[in-house]
Amino acid sequence: MKSFFKYTMASLLALILFSVISTIITIVSFAGMMAMDGMTPPVKDNSILRINLKGILPEQTEENPLVMFMGGNKESLPGLQTLTEAIRKAGENEHIKGIYIEDAMLAATPATLQELRQALTDFKKSGKFIIAYSDNYSQSGYYICSVADKVMVNPEGLIDWHGLASETLFFKDALEKVGIRMQVFKVGTFKSAVEPFTNSEMSEANREQITSFLGNIWKNMLLEVSEDRKINVDKLNALADEYTALHPAQYLIDNRLADTLTYIDGVKDYLKKKMEIDEDKALNFVSPKEMVSAEIPDFKEEKEKIAVYYAVGSIVQTADDGFSIGSKDPQIVGEKVIDDLRALREDDDVKAVVLRVNSGGGSAYASEQIWREVELLKEKKPVVVSMGGMAASGGYYISCGANKIYAEPTTLTGSIGIFGMIPDISELVTQKVGVKFDAVKTNALSDMGTMSRPMNAEESRLMQAMVERGYETFTGRVAIGRKMPIEKVKTIAEGRVWTGEQAKELGLVDKLGSLSDAVKAAAKLAKVEKYNTVDYPTPEPWFTQFLNNQKSNYLDAELRNTLGEYYTTFSLLRNLRNQDRLQMRLPFDPNIK
Repeated sequence: MKSFFKYTMASLLALILFSVISTIITIVSFAGMMAMDGMTPPVKDNSILRINLKGILPEQTEENPLVMFMGGNKESLPGLQTLTEAIRKAGENEHIKGIYIEDAMLAATPATLQELRQALTDFKKSGKFIIAYSDNYSQSGYYICSVADKVMVNPEGLIDWHGLASETLFFKDALEKVGIRMQVFKVGTFKSAVEPFTNSEMSEANREQITSFLGNIWKNMLLEVSEDRKINVDKLNALADEYTALHPAQYLIDNRLADTLTYIDGVKDYLKKKMEIDEDKALNFVSPKEMVSAEIPDFKEEKEKIAVYYAVGSIVQTADDGFSIGSKDPQIVGEKVIDDLRALREDDDVKAVVLRVNSGGGSAYASEQIWREVELLKEKKPVVVSMGGMAASGGYYISCGANKIYAEPTTLTGSIGIFGMIPDISELVTQKVGVKFDAVKTNALSDMGTMSRPMNAEESRLMQAMVERGYETFTGRVAIGRKMPIEKVKTIAEGRVWTGEQAKELGLVDKLGSLSDAVKAAAKLAKVEKYNTVDYPTPEPWFTQFLNNQKSNYLDAELRNTLGEYYTTFSLLRNLRNQDRLQMRLPFDPNIK
């Protein structure tokens, strides 16, 4: 028996020692890989920047060296920031002869698409070519690729061109069947975030605003595609009415949506002729990541910095307050943003801050705290806001005090309104489940929020008064930040969503432009000519994300795949009880498709 324990313990010790050594070797190997990855050689002559547009386009590139060992896609879609920077550098690099876009099955907000497309339009000024090929083009993918000199499609492929739609889910009847009713308090005719829980269909006000911004976004897309494909707007609308994805590929050629039907080998042959390369030689492709990290001999590190701070996702007070199902859903965590902005305020090397906002809002309290920190930051250095896909409600609240605000024409913004929503589950608990309650209280409203009954008249009055005070604060912040009379603010507030183009006309934003334009404006306000642009906040190390998030990321991915475009709405419903009482949130999930 002693021998048994002796050999067992020895084997166990050997196993532990082996595991420790293996872990150390793995970490060292990854460190080496990452170090090598950072030492990208200069771009070779006669190269082509290859951009794969398959997937969901995020704001920033997500780095995780472990992905290749986990069965993931090593060449996952880079973030908007990486893509636009790669395109800019490709235009300036004499060794890059053109851009090849493939697999155009892209999904992103209209403003994100517009910023990427504009980068490609600017690239064409270099005189270099852009070629696009895909077996199938999503509408978003085609919108991007229509800028190309030549659009190629598989002979059995398709281009999806069908127009825009926005669909809202309504839960009121389903909730009533199980004994749940939403108690709603709001200010703003167009503040329709509560409608899925109180209505069975869109209100006329909500239908009006969706019709307005959807039409404005579609107009922008039509005009841009019309210009590059030389197809008039009426014809493009007629093609959308026919739902082009249901027609044979030759129909795409006949209607000038595409130029050539070919298979992938034909595309490569075409590129070789374009590059004057022998048929037996390989094309030299460069990825966006390689393009961005390629060595630049005359690069000089400047002491002065323009900070670009990314505020992306739902606005919450703490990391545990969000409505995301899994950890992959981004959040603007109030307490962290405040600390980060304070650090940027105190950093003398940072001469200006660009706040990149892509948020439909969230917690009213967290939005107010971030607004305050932006005001303090603005006292020491310029603050310029660059709006991404959306900067609405709380997203607009944290933006309105900036020195300047930039938005894309199709950014969703405004939504200056506030609401509170508290579920009443008393019928479910007391009647359907059969739970009984009895209580003792010392004061009139001591039991406010109990599951045993809905809110009474006095409690409802107090809640509505709190919401109205919040609305007065919100509109007041906008009036001061935009230097606009409060009466004018209230005429364009009411919770209404505007596109960036509409918001500029109303004075809610200053300029239509990209993140790059906002950075240039910040540098001009700070009176600096030589500077480096530095992104904040610094992401967590990949190994920390891997250890903390694998289970929740898996569940999140499965739910996203199952629910699709309805993911955001269901996640809000799931975590309703965890939300702050007062919300500054986009009045609905735009769900544009």
